[in-house]
Amino acid sequence: MTQSIHPSAYIAEQASIGKNVTIGPFAVIEDHTQIGDNCKIGSHAVVRPYTKMGTGNTLHPHVVLGDLPQDTSFKEETVSWLVCGDNNTFREGFTAHRASAENAITRIGSDCFFMNNSHVAHDCQIGNHTIFANNVAIGGFVEVGNNVFMGGGVVVHQFCRVGSYVMIRGTAGLSMDAIPFFLVGGFPVKHYRLNTIGLKRAGITGERYKIISTAFRLLRNNETIEHLEETQEIKYLKQWLAVKSKRGVHGFLELGRK
Repeated sequence: MTQSIHPSAYIAEQASIGKNVTIGPFAVIEDHTQIGDNCKIGSHAVVRPYTKMGTGNTLHPHVVLGDLPQDTSFKEETVSWLVCGDNNTFREGFTAHRASAENAITRIGSDCFFMNNSHVAHDCQIGNHTIFANNVAIGGFVEVGNNVFMGGGVVVHQFCRVGSYVMIRGTAGLSMDAIPFFLVGGFPVKHYRLNTIGLKRAGITGERYKIISTAFRLLRNNETIEHLEETQEIKYLKQWLAVKSKRGVHGFLELGRK
């Protein structure tokens, strides 16, 4: 199959379009862009300069990728990037901005699903297999791990970190970090239990799950986890906690202590 480009679409001369790409009516692909093989670009979608996409990505109508960062000090001549992996789905109205410094990258991984009107700001780093529900908005320099789910209307303050396998309840507003493997939510936001379903779906069961559960109890009690068996999950958790946070970490809801 060759490219299928609607005659009303605009493709700039310096755009690189892969094989088996479909581009719908009135879509715009600007210069200095790279569209991988088997991508589908919906009607009225816009891919702005310095955006790179891997293979198999789907842009629904009115998606905008790689627009200028919403940073009042940004100079438009700055060359910065938005880089997306493979097999991502971007639903209607999704936006992601390129980075705010020369040669810096806003990065989205692979196999992610971004629902209607969600937003990834400049300089964010998004892992793989992550889902943003409708109207999720994350600020600049936010780091999101793998297998994260953010419920509808979640807002994350700039420079926050969201660890892998975190699930955030809809409408929550994060102003601090979310520790890997936990359910997070409430007003104010708290860590309140393990993301049991998400962990089981990922095959983290049995003894591996028990060790994470022990880590949860220790962290809730402000105790060390250094003595725990260093499974893959505990190794990652230790590394994540060792990074100096710019925002601090949300507290714990003391379950069973009422």
